[in-house]
Amino acid sequence: QVQLVESGGGLVQPGGSLKLSCAASGRIVSINVMGWYRQAPGKQRELVAALLRGGSIIYADSVKGRFTISRDNAKTTMYLQMNSLKPEDTAVYYCNAPPGYEAYAWGQGTQVTVSS
Repeated sequence: QVQLVESGGGLVQPGGSLKLSCAASGRIVSINVMGWYRQAPGKQRELVAALLRGGSIIYADSVKGRFTISRDNAKTTMYLQMNSLKPEDTAVYYCNAPPGYEAYAWGQGTQVTVSS
């Protein structure tokens, strides 16, 4: 079984930055394919960014140029650097396998609130 723990969320003013972390443990050797999702109140969960096979990276159009997905050298922690945050980025952020891959159990997520 794989455990995913998200952290790093918080309250930030518009234009600010946050860096989220996703720590994977359990029956996972390394993070090779993984994504960041978010779910805002009353909305469906959406994919924000993902690391894919071969080193490919994809971003949702709404975050391109502002968010950067990465992972540590040990491939056990994935990050999401979020810059130029907007109120519409407010959501609970989760990490999990990207669409097309078998999903892990969802973690608790980490709340990001962008507000002045």
